[in-house]
Amino acid sequence: MRTYDLSPLFRSTVGFDHLTRALDAALQLNDNALSYPPYNIEKVGEDAYRVSMAVAGFGADDIEIITQEGVLVVKGKARPEDEKTTYLYRGIAARAFERRFQLADYIRATGARLENGMLSVELARQVPEALKPRRIDITAVGTAGTVGTVDRARLTEQKAAA
Repeated sequence: MRTYDLSPLFRSTVGFDHLTRALDAALQLNDNALSYPPYNIEKVGEDAYRVSMAVAGFGADDIEIITQEGVLVVKGKARPEDEKTTYLYRGIAARAFERRFQLADYIRATGARLENGMLSVELARQVPEALKPRRIDITAVGTAGTVGTVDRARLTEQKAAA
């Protein structure tokens, strides 16, 4: 596996620490971590997402979901095996797992449910009101050529009538 030094990219930047962490995390993944448990990431609305994971054999008490510093962590605890059971073939994995998802700014987990072996974690982008774009009205200050909050169509009609 190759290692990449990304420090030249970040020498002259300020405030991009989350990007550095995301790139480092992406480069440290291995194939085993990507295979279990299988998952889907869906966009279910303009600002809504869902992470669905196939967690057959796990109950709600066996799964822990945590969000911290822009990372969604889903952990599954393996149940102790029944020593009385003798498997001829074991195809259903029941091992512990930990899956991490990097979240973009303002993405928050809003809920989770476990149904028929599928864990669904609902995510939503919740941009603070202060950061949303807002329209600024312009008011005219006594000069003939200045257009303020006056409707442009009405101003055109007034000029045509004159």
